[in-house]
Amino acid sequence: MNEVDKLKEAISKSNNIVCLTGAGVSTESGIKDFRGKDGISSYADLPLEVVLSSDYFYSNTEEFYEYYIKCFNCLDKVPNITHLFMKKLEDEGKLKGVITQNVDGLDTKAGIKNVIELHGSIYHNYCTECFKEYGTDAVFNSKGIPKCECGGVIKPHVVLYGESLPEGAIEKSVELLSKADLLIVLGTSLVVYPAAGLIRYFRGDTLAIINMDETPYDYSADIVIHDKLSNVINKL
Repeated sequence: MNEVDKLKEAISKSNNIVCLTGAGVSTESGIKDFRGKDGISSYADLPLEVVLSSDYFYSNTEEFYEYYIKCFNCLDKVPNITHLFMKKLEDEGKLKGVITQNVDGLDTKAGIKNVIELHGSIYHNYCTECFKEYGTDAVFNSKGIPKCECGGVIKPHVVLYGESLPEGAIEKSVELLSKADLLIVLGTSLVVYPAAGLIRYFRGDTLAIINMDETPYDYSADIVIHDKLSNVINKL
């Protein structure tokens, strides 16, 4: 039995699936990844750990936004076959949640109800002074630094380098993973922590990893598929 057939069988037997997703899911909707050949790192003169850091946001706000708006405006992108497959599994009562490292909101656009956005979302923004919440228009349609009506700077509710994950995100993820019998990892290299470390909370029967390249967890997975996600999902 090949790896795709093994995964088919695992899905058919499972009623408690969790998906852990990364940039590889979004690239097939035309969204650039972080460090690929034409990834968003190629648009910055500084390392991503600098230009996408909390310190840089507060000390070089204008430059931060020049980069952020150019690289993170993906409002025109739509869910792809992987998002729609996860939605189908949720509708069937099999998928209990998606834990994503992506900030593009495509899981929610696809209609998936239980999504934990570990790194926040471009769709949520807030004033750093009065904490009033703003949508995407306030950021992506702004001229210069986005400002609140109170005069404060508007900040994206995405996790920058040097910041903590959203409150409760880890706890909710651990709860989901501890109850799952099948964990499907989709399009992530599993090298970014703390997201990658969440796998250790999975105690279920089957760990499946689908990613173009090898991951540090391949050796402990029950099913490993190195291929484009769309190829695999089409077969499923």
